[in-house]
Amino acid sequence: MEKIQRTLAMIKPDAVDRWPHIEKIIMDEGFTIVERRQVRLTRAEAEEFYAEHRDKAFFNDLIQYMTSGDVLALILAGEDAVVHWRTVLGPTRVSQAKEEAPESLRAQYGSPTNDSHNAAHGSDSITSAQREIKFFFPDLTLEPVLTGEGAKEYLSHAVSPTLVKALTELCKVRPDDPIVWLADWLLLNNPNKQQTQ
Repeated sequence: MEKIQRTLAMIKPDAVDRWPHIEKIIMDEGFTIVERRQVRLTRAEAEEFYAEHRDKAFFNDLIQYMTSGDVLALILAGEDAVVHWRTVLGPTRVSQAKEEAPESLRAQYGSPTNDSHNAAHGSDSITSAQREIKFFFPDLTLEPVLTGEGAKEYLSHAVSPTLVKALTELCKVRPDDPIVWLADWLLLNNPNKQQTQ
């Protein structure tokens, strides 16, 4: 059985304006977007993120590219998310992606004139994903992903009672726009919401 994982996806500066198309692909592939953050990396931040490439010839060009505009950092969750997202991305070099995986994100949105301007990034391992998620979302606390019996127990004890109350009220009130009413009710009655004094 495949395992639910989280991975970091990053839409690079030259592809941020293609976000609506990329988001559709992400959703069609079955990922859940857990969190997102648009940010412009400083040179120091880009150098820290790509520190493993510091001694490589392309390092300065990479840093210049990654600081040329905003990036969109995403936490994606899904079955075998690390490998799945890397498959959706396609090969690192744009020309290779176009040849070997023409439907991949890098083939579709990477630069036709610069092989290394490949539109998007994905963590290459669970360990890298944890480090990279922490880099972009340092204050975010992520609970372990629940699967199997743990997920069933959480749903039956935490989610189902709230939904039953919400749907019962919905049937009593019979609002003109039930979806908006239900969304508002759930926001107001969220049992996990911090209580204000």
